[in-house]
Formats: sequence, C-alpha cells, structure tokens
Amino acid sequence: MRVVWVTDIHLNFLRPKERAAFYSSIEDAQPEVVFITGDIAEAPCLRELLLEMQRAIDVPIYFVLGNHDFYHGSIEVVRRDIQDWCQVESGLHYLTGLQSIELTPKTVLLGHDGWGDGRLGNYEQSPVRLSDQELIRDFQGLNREAVIEKLQMLGDEAAQNLGETLSKSLESYQEVICLTHVPPFKEACWYQGKVGNDDWLPYFSCKAVGDVLLEVSQDRPHATITVLCGHTHHAGTVEMLPNLRVLTGSAEYGDPSISDVLEIS
Repeated sequence: MRVVWVTDIHLNFLRPKERAAFYSSIEDAQPEVVFITGDIAEAPCLRELLLEMQRAIDVPIYFVLGNHDFYHGSIEVVRRDIQDWCQVESGLHYLTGLQSIELTPKTVLLGHDGWGDGRLGNYEQSPVRLSDQELIRDFQGLNREAVIEKLQMLGDEAAQNLGETLSKSLESYQEVICLTHVPPFKEACWYQGKVGNDDWLPYFSCKAVGDVLLEVSQDRPHATITVLCGHTHHAGTVEMLPNLRVLTGSAEYGDPSISDVLEIS
C-alpha cells in the first residue's frame, strides 16, 4: 500500500489555486491513501476544506486533528461534529475515538489527536503562551493552574485511548502505525535539528502518550510501532526502542508539502 503523509498543512492560509496545486502534488505521488497528522485548518472551515481535499485527490484520508483545528471552537464540539460527519463522508476517517483500521493483513492503523500535556520541560517557568489559550473555548479565561490541569487531562485522555486500542490491535497484528499531532517524546520534539527547549516542551510534547507507547513496546518486543506526528513544524526521526520509531514531519505556513511517501507491505 502506497501512503502519502502530510502534516500541519493549514489549508486556511492558502488561496484556492494554491490549495489545488498542493492537492495535485499529492495526486502526482499516486497514493492509495493519505494520512494527515493534524492542523488541517480551523474549526469554522475544517469540514469544507477536508471535503475539498478528499474530492480533489479521490482516495481515502485518515486523519487526526491538531490544536489549530479547534480554533474558534471547542474541543468536544469539534470532535463530535467531525466524528458524526465522517460517518456520512465515506472517504474521510477521523481516527480519534475509532478502533484500529486494517491496512494490510499484518499492519493496522490507529490514532488520537494527542495534546501537549505540560509534563516535560518547565511549565512553571516558561514564558510561552500559545494562541490556543485565546482561540480555543476550553482554555479561554483559565488561569495558569487551570490551564495545566486541562493540558494534563487532555494528555491522559489521549494516552488511555491509545493504550487500549494499541493493546487490542497487537493481539492480531504485527505492525502498528499510530497517527498523533503532538510528539510523544522530548526526543521527537524537533526544532532546527535539535530537541525543543524547556520553555516550549510543555506545549509541544505529550509525556502521557509517550509513557504508554514505551510500555506497550516493551511488553511486545516482537511487534513494531511507528508513530507519525507533527506540531513542531520541524522534521526528525528518533528510534526510542528497537521496535518503536517516531517520525516528526516538517511544515511551513502557506507552503504545505508532503512529509513522506510510505510503502506498507
């Protein structure tokens, strides 16, 4: 199976002709399916642009959402809306809340949006404040203590969901591909070829998901888990264990591109 993977494509920053050119570049790679690891657009135009993309490339799209996809909306409402909508749009598959999907007889796909859970780096001393806290309703009006509680709750939710789905999937499959938006390890949080610093790590890594991935990988040494993520806009690959590899995709606002073309046997 030939897969095109893209991340942080921010389609709302593009004019129609620019979006069409991007879709054509995906078509030229001749994928059988497309993976997107979040930050597709923003909540008010998310469905419209996802549908435009799917119709343009005419292959199934499997995706998770990133923080920007919830801008001008709330996490619960956007997730529910997209889940309900994907039940009608057969070419679009939102992985958060779904069970795993068989890609080949030995490979399965699963995913969850994830979230920067504030557990890595130095949240207390960080001067960083993301636009999330202004533009996502769940964070509006929260003080610093309430923000970290919300971040950790979202990280724990992603970890629990992925842990359950991973364990069940590996009862039947040898290889897992996991899509998530936020890097699950400090080592996968790339910035200009280096690991992000302690100011940014609280928002750009999800320790809860990383802990689950390590635990499952150690319990199943003969299985292979490949994680695809984005969020940092800088590329890198890290092998956390012999059977656990994380690929972080690069991105640039206004100029989306293919992160990788994968062949799944």
